Amino acid sequence: MGVAGRIGVLCSAALLAGCAADGRGPPRGFDDEEGGPPRAQLFVSPSGQPFRSAPGQPYPSAAWFAAADADRDGRLTRAEFRADADAWFKALDADGDGQLSMPEATRWEEDLVPEVSRVGPGGAGRGMAVGRNELNTRIQGAAAYSLISEPHPVRGADTDLDYRVTRTEWRVAADRRFGLLDPDGDGAVLAADMRATPAQAMAMPRRPSLLRREAVGPRR
Repeated sequence: MGVAGRIGVLCSAALLAGCAADGRGPPRGFDDEEGGPPRAQLFVSPSGQPFRSAPGQPYPSAAWFAAADADRDGRLTRAEFRADADAWFKALDADGDGQLSMPEATRWEEDLVPEVSRVGPGGAGRGMAVGRNELNTRIQGAAAYSLISEPHPVRGADTDLDYRVTRTEWRVAADRRFGLLDPDGDGAVLAADMRATPAQAMAMPRRPSLLRREAVGPRR
């Protein structure tokens, strides 16, 4: 067996072992260092803000929802979603010039959420394995840890591809992402309706109804 084949077998074994992990924590081989303790659980909000919690604690998507749900009524409205996105834009805009430059986008992926650019068993940079010798290349980067199937929330908002994201582009992206989370168009996302992220689903017991859930993508 060649080197590539041996690596594939080892990666598959790591992922299968991870499926037996505690349902609330990340599976070993997906988000930990080889031979080391499990990493913190990661959730990336639709706008790209990272939230983390210790292994065995509730998945951190709940922390994001609670922070964004300003009136604490269990319903995330479009206005609340926009406000949450605007606050994260301001945090990312390190030089305060009202736009996100590519160096600021690079800071997001390298310093704030380095997990999204890792490759191999310790990260989802090139997709998540879904079976032996099979790679799901659609679930990449932040999409593995998010409710939205979008690998890079910052660069993904650059609609005119001029290597900067304006406040207007950011707001358009926020509205698009809200629409993906509110498919019935009733103007609210309920905490009870939150799907499992791909990383969260991999760590759950192998119940087909849960493992079939994927990050929300464009409706076809």
